[in-house]
Amino acid sequence: MGYAGNIEPQYIIPTVLGTKTDDGQMVNKRAGIDDLDFYVGDEAMGKSTTHQICYPIRHGIIDNWDNMERLWQRCMYEYMRCEPDEHYVMLTEPPMNPPENREYTAEIMFETFNVPGLYIAVQAVLALAASWSKKDAQRSLTGTVVDSGDGVTHVIPVADGYVIGSAIKHIPLAGKSVTHFIQQLMRDRKEPIPAEDSFEVARTVKEMYSYVCPDLVKEYGKYDTNPEKYFKSFEGTHKGTGKNWTCDVGYERFLGPEVFFNPEIFSGDYITPLPDVVDESILKCPIDVRRGLYNNIVLSGGTTMFKDFGRRLQRDIKRNVDKRMKMNFERLTKMNVAVNANTASAIDVNVVNHSRQRYAVWFGGSMLASTGQFYNLCVTKAQYDEEGPRCCRSSPVFTAAM
Repeated sequence: MGYAGNIEPQYIIPTVLGTKTDDGQMVNKRAGIDDLDFYVGDEAMGKSTTHQICYPIRHGIIDNWDNMERLWQRCMYEYMRCEPDEHYVMLTEPPMNPPENREYTAEIMFETFNVPGLYIAVQAVLALAASWSKKDAQRSLTGTVVDSGDGVTHVIPVADGYVIGSAIKHIPLAGKSVTHFIQQLMRDRKEPIPAEDSFEVARTVKEMYSYVCPDLVKEYGKYDTNPEKYFKSFEGTHKGTGKNWTCDVGYERFLGPEVFFNPEIFSGDYITPLPDVVDESILKCPIDVRRGLYNNIVLSGGTTMFKDFGRRLQRDIKRNVDKRMKMNFERLTKMNVAVNANTASAIDVNVVNHSRQRYAVWFGGSMLASTGQFYNLCVTKAQYDEEGPRCCRSSPVFTAAM
């Protein structure tokens, strides 16, 4: 969260609430008392022993509106310290957000917070705009956005600023999946980590030590040949006893991010690698925009920040494209169709890393909300009073005829 025009968010908190037990809430409601004893973000995680932990967003979609309203309330009044009725508000949404959710959002913003204007932006378009911060970047609103956060990873093709909704793909692997996988690997190795600290340790290992390797078998060989060079030590203190403990960080450094390229090592429920998903998404788009979509694959979100993530993704997508082009060339040659031999490698695949990648969506929103045209995009309080929540039901970036 933050104010328009800033380069980075002012506050970054986990989307989590700590509330009283259900029984306590019911007692307060029966007594006519508004339950204000709740915590958000890191403060809520610290109250996990006395309060019930709730995640109002699941896989990018809001599924607990009461708690989401509480979270927004705390964000605006305590963190931002602003009066909502004096500020236009921009929120972002994932590409598969149901239209009913947009209506519920508008209802809360206009009726509870009384904001003068609201704009609900699609994350992919903002991420494309944020990639312009890279030096010598092509300032294009045509590209494929690979947006991977904590709960879900989306692949969204965008042509001239309009999302091609029928080609959107999502995979149920993201930052939390990597953390859980690292946590399980360290448990299987029987590292001496207290159970209550294991998740936080796994998350720290993911953020500080993990990277994407070019070849899994060769990487195992490097670690087995010289473990002292590649194994790292991680130290901590048991919260209950105060005793210090030390564990080794080894194979999980490269196995964690590998779930995106070989997902079968993490779960048998989903086995399609991310490069294949990106390729399939672009192939579902109109043929006249595919070249631009391959040439501008933009990474967005903290889970794409692993070292060499973009390089590995570009290599694997390029292999898929070259293999398909070669097969088509051979098939046409057998049919005695005259084809230029250079066509087999005519498509350029370019994966874009940039300095605003971690908070790409927020940065793109900050850029848009600081322009004069932003107020023309917003739904105003007057429009809401006249039409009701349906004025926010659809997003204009999905309405272009492709």
